[in-house]
Amino acid sequence: MLRPGLSVAAMALAVSSATAVHAEGLLTHRDLSASMALTMAETAIDTCTKNGYRVSVTIVDREGDTILQVHGDNAGPHTVENSRRKAYTARTFGVPSGEFAERVKNNPGASAVTVLPSIVAIQGGLPIKVGDDVVGAIGVSGAPGGEKDEACSKAAIDKVADLLK
Repeated sequence: MLRPGLSVAAMALAVSSATAVHAEGLLTHRDLSASMALTMAETAIDTCTKNGYRVSVTIVDREGDTILQVHGDNAGPHTVENSRRKAYTARTFGVPSGEFAERVKNNPGASAVTVLPSIVAIQGGLPIKVGDDVVGAIGVSGAPGGEKDEACSKAAIDKVADLLK
């Protein structure tokens, strides 16, 4: 028979061990808010509009699901889907969609991945990171050249950079 003090100690150890195991099984992470996504979308559209570009913007979360999508004034109908695919690609690979395009260009074997749904090898999408953690991505489409789309995406991320710490 165990002494009462010993059984209480054993029980306390068992409970603390179970709590530690349970805590190790939970994941915690930061997510983009709708408010931040809205600020980013407005910034990207304003930046591109000031440069004479009619664009659409999509922001996806860490799972690649759309948080917010805006079809900009007078932007082409294809820009909505293209902005989503750029954002999804940047989120999926954790690199700018233009960098992904370069990887595909320089490694023909890598082009097989471009047949996956929602993947596109076109510049204009950027991952949104907190440190090294990719929490989402933004894609812009409609400017005359992916580098111009990417500049608008970058302006949007720069606008909220202080909140991504």
